[in-house]
Parts: sequence; C-alpha cells; structure tokens
Amino acid sequence: MEYWALATGGLALVGLIMAFIYAKMVVKEAPGDEKMQSIAGAIREGAMAFIRREYQVLAAFVVIVFALIAIFIWYKPAGGGESTYTGIYTAIAYVFGAALSMTAGFVGMNIATKANVRTTHGAERGTKDALVIAFRGGAVMGLTVAGLGLLGLSIVYLVFVKWWQVVTDPAGQASIIAGFSLGASSVALFARVGGGIYTKAADVGADLVGKVEAGIPEDDPRNPAVIADNVGDNVGDIAGMGADLYESYVGSIVAPIALAATVFAVSGADGVTKGVLLPMLIAGVGIAASVIATFFVRAREGAHLSRALNAGSYTAALLTTVGTLFVVLYWLKGVDAVKHPVGFWISIICGLASGLAIGWVSEFYTSDKYKPVKEIAQSSQTGPATTILSGFSEGMESTAGAILLLVGAIAGAYLAGNWAMPDVANSGIYGIALAAIGMLSTTGMTVSVDAYGPIADNAGGISEMSGRPPEVRKITDSLDSLGNTTAAIAKGFAIASAGVTALALFKAYTTAVGIEIIDLGRWQTVVGLFLGGMFPFLFSSMAIKAVGRAAYSMIEEVRRQFRDIPGLKEGKEGARAEYAKCVDISTKAALKRMVPPASIAVISPVIIGLWDNQALAGYLAGALVVGFLLAIFMANAGGAWDNAKKFIEAGNLGGKGTPTHAAAVVGDTVGDPFKDTAGPCMNIMIKVMSVIALVFAPLFIR
Repeated sequence: MEYWALATGGLALVGLIMAFIYAKMVVKEAPGDEKMQSIAGAIREGAMAFIRREYQVLAAFVVIVFALIAIFIWYKPAGGGESTYTGIYTAIAYVFGAALSMTAGFVGMNIATKANVRTTHGAERGTKDALVIAFRGGAVMGLTVAGLGLLGLSIVYLVFVKWWQVVTDPAGQASIIAGFSLGASSVALFARVGGGIYTKAADVGADLVGKVEAGIPEDDPRNPAVIADNVGDNVGDIAGMGADLYESYVGSIVAPIALAATVFAVSGADGVTKGVLLPMLIAGVGIAASVIATFFVRAREGAHLSRALNAGSYTAALLTTVGTLFVVLYWLKGVDAVKHPVGFWISIICGLASGLAIGWVSEFYTSDKYKPVKEIAQSSQTGPATTILSGFSEGMESTAGAILLLVGAIAGAYLAGNWAMPDVANSGIYGIALAAIGMLSTTGMTVSVDAYGPIADNAGGISEMSGRPPEVRKITDSLDSLGNTTAAIAKGFAIASAGVTALALFKAYTTAVGIEIIDLGRWQTVVGLFLGGMFPFLFSSMAIKAVGRAAYSMIEEVRRQFRDIPGLKEGKEGARAEYAKCVDISTKAALKRMVPPASIAVISPVIIGLWDNQALAGYLAGALVVGFLLAIFMANAGGAWDNAKKFIEAGNLGGKGTPTHAAAVVGDTVGDPFKDTAGPCMNIMIKVMSVIALVFAPLFIR
C-alpha cells in the first residue's frame, strides 16, 4: 500500500508546483514606479530581517526540544509489554515538521512582499487586476502550506513506518508521526505570538498617534510607524498565519492517524494501514480540489468582490465533497469491521459543512454588510466606551452560533463514525477526527483567501505613501475590507478545526496512557481542570500585555519624532521620518516577549503529566473548552471593530476626522491584539498542549 502514500505525496507536489507557477506569475507583473518600489523594498527588507531573527530564536528552541525527545522518549504500550526506543526517530520527525513550517512561512512571505506593490500597480488598471494579483500572491502561501504539510507527512510515514519499520506496533508508529505534528505546532505558536506582537505594536502606535492625535490619514508617510505597520502585516498576518494554518492542517491529519492504530486493530495490519492512510488521501483530494478552485477566482469590474473569492471557496468544498465520497467507498471496501463506509464520508462532510457554516457566522459578525458591524459603528457616535461595549457584546454573542455548529458537527460525526463501524470501540471518535480533516481539507484554498488580505492591506499602504490617485486607494481599501472578513472566516475554520482536532488528540492521549474514564471524583483531575481553564486567560493576558507595552514604546517614539523633527508633522519638504527606529522597537519587543507565553504552553503539560496523568487529562479538557470560546470571541470582536472603523472611513456616519471616527479607531486598537495576537494563538495553544501530551505520553504511564 506504500504506492498510495506515494500518491498522496504526488498530489502534494502538484500543489507545490502550482504554487511555484503562481509565484512566477506574480513576479512577472510590473512593480510600478521607482517610488513605489522603494517603499515596497523597505517593507520587504524589514519583514525578511525580522523573520531571519525570529527563526534564529526558534532554531535554538527546536534544538533543545529535539534533545529532550531523543533522550527521554521510549515507546511503551499502554497495556504493558516491552519498551522500544523511538526517541531519535520522533526527534527527527519533530525537526522535519518544524523545518517545513518555517519554510512555508518564509516562502509565503517572500512572495507576499513582492505581490503587494504589484497589487498597487494593478489597482491603477482596475479592481479586477488588483484582486487577481493579490489572490495569486495568497495562493502561493495557501498551496505551499497544504503541499508541504501533506508531503512531509507522506515522507515521515514512508521512511519510518514502511521502509525503516523502526517500530511494528501501530500505536508506536503513530507516536513518531505525532512528532512531526509537534514540530509544526511549536513553530506555529512562537511565530503567531511573535508576529502578532510585532504587527499590533506597530498598528496600535500608528493609529493612535497618527489618526487620533495628529489627524493624518492611515499609512501617511509622515507617520514614523507606517513602515513597521506594513512589515507587521507580513510577519504576523502572512508568515504567522501560514504557520498557524500549516499546524492546524497537519494536526487534523495526525489526529485520525493516531486513533487508527486502535480503531482498525480488529481488521488486522491491512485494516490499520487503510485507517492510517485514509486521512492522507482525503487531504490529497483537498489539495487537488484547491488547485482547481483557484482558477475560479475571477473578478468583474463593478461586481461584488466577495463573489470572486467565494466562487473559489465553494468550488473547492464541492469538489472535495464529491472526491472524498469516491475515495472512502473505494478505499474501505473489503475492510471487515467497516460495515457502512459511507458513514465515514458523512463524518467528513459534517466537518466540511460546519467549517463553512462557522465561517458564515464569522462573516455575519465581521462584515460591514450585516447588522453587528453597523451597530458597532453607530455606537461610536457616543464615544469609545460604547464602541468597546458594543464590540464585546457582539463577540461574546458570536460564540453561541459557533458552539452550536461545532457540537452539531461533533455529534453528527460521532454517530456517523459509529454507524460505519458499529461493533468497534472509538469508531465514533475516529469519525470526529475525520471531521477535523474535513474542515481543513481545503486548506490550500482557505489560506489563499486569507493571505490575500494582508497583501491588499500592504497595497493600500504603498498607494498612500507613494501618492497614488484617490481612486487607487479606494480600490485597495475595498480589497482590504474584504480581506478582514476573509481573515475572520479563515480564523473560524482554524479555530473550529482546533476544537475537533484537540478532542481527537485528547482521546489518543488517554488511550496511550491507559485512561479509560476521566474521574472528576479525584482531586488531582479537578485541579487539572481548573488550571486548564485558567491557562488560556493567562496566555492571552501575557500576549496582550506584550502588545500594550510595545505599543507604549511605539507611541512615545512617534510622538518624539513629530516633536523633534522639524516639519515632519506638517509634511514639509525634506522632513523625513526615522522609520528604522520604529521597526526596531517592534522587532525587539516581539522577539523578547514571544518566548514566555509560548514556553509555558509547551512546558506545562509535561510538568502536570509527570505529576498525574489524569490531572493532565483535566488540564487539556479545561484548556480546550475555554481556549475555543476565547478564540472565537476575540477573533470576531476584533474583526467587527476593524470593519466598523472602515465602514465609517468609507464616508458613513460623518466619515474620517470626526469624533465618531476617533471612537471607532480606539475600538479597533482594542480589537487588534484580540484578533491578530491572542485570539489566533488560542487554537494553536490547545493543540500544542494536546500533541505534547501525546508525544511525551510514555513518561506519564503509571
């Protein structure tokens, strides 16, 4: 059956080849005049410098974790039996997963910093050209994330399981593959925290001093923080987001792989192999569907922009729905214990449908087409306090719809999985795990649409700084506003899949350590549950506080330059802002403050697991529920505040320069670290802790 693993690797390569083609198409576009290229060059230089320094810090962390895994990890069967040394193999898989995650972020950001100025130049020709260029730049990120994720898993499976056969027990094989997922997760957590601190420190500083105090437009070249702000879009919303979705994608595939070892054991070695390869085949179908769907993203002048991007997303979902039906029916045919293979297809569709539905909920609460954003904008007429209260309430309300859809998907996937294999324990949990890969099967398309947003945002900044005509900025602003909504939808996918994936990984952990029932009558379990519920709040506090402190330094620096550089605020000829100092503030703050919260997320499960493995189960459960709710709340509230501000800036309720606009800007600055720093980290955090628990499970067996 190794040929099928090779086939999944081949489909991954198709995605990577298409990403290369789109990259070439973007680079061939004209980059505009010398002034535009100079500004884009400064943004690119700052972004690439930051990611190199960030990766140096990450490399040191990866080396430490590699050593710990290599030294301490021996595979121990939960039911007893002889231990097998697997540490070095798991550690190699870990480093491989981390390296591919870094590669995906670097490649995506490299092209994004070339696509931004070309999108600006495309906007001079019209909306259609600008959207296509920005989307193709995002598609490089999307297809690279999906392609490298599936290719890496295929290689790990073939090398360690099929060719080297380092351990014969399927559960031991799954633990090695989980090492790859841990590499992806740990890099994603640091990249999201670091990128989020960087971008929001610059954004908050630029907005509060520039828009509110100085009364100058967004992205005005007089603002010293403007280059740092645009650099942040790349390091946070592209490189960080790419690592986030890469981790989510890999985790959603690894979760059912980890469960297949026990669920399909009744069907013998061939049955287990089919259960392990099924998630990879589903992911392969999703990549093929995403590649085809990219051709459906076409814009017409005067048409609503969201239709162009939705055409791609819905095409990918439809093709995946049809393709996975044939794959499941063919692949599971003849597996004795699988009585109704279509049940597992229903599980997949439960995930895919609920992912789309949760995306619609996010769109409803974050798009200026709908009531919530308009109500936040209207509340800005009475000041920042009512703006903030309105955004909080809408964000909290949005968790209800997301939770109802999530639990519906979990229940449907579980029942369908049970129906597929009615006589096998945990088949319903395997169905839930397939729902997670169903949600993220179209990651190639989801990330493409998400990464498009920061490119459009950068294009608007370049337009303003280079003095393009107002109609050009109007086009880039329309692209950027849509980008805020698409980003919220992508976050909805990632957060929803995190909840389902973490649940499947949780079950894999309890199986690995031999826990059959989580006993809330044990005080240790209850302690773990409360600690787990507390940790997402502590993590969010550390991330938001880091943004606040860095933003304080940024605000003081911008004020100093306006005060000390003659003629800068007035825009006199020869007066030039010192952009490099603001870039340095964000860089130092991000690199210094990303380490503590991410490190605690990695270390705490090991410490608690060494104390008591049921306490760790409680810890993971508490973090899963609270982290999911916080993630949805912060992502949707932040997106709603942002688009309420843009709704006013479009000329509604008085437009720019009014007290209403100033109040909306304050709301947006509150929402910035919500939606782009702490919020996105929640879904990574709960999966990092779950994967850590699974990889280090041999140490926790009593």
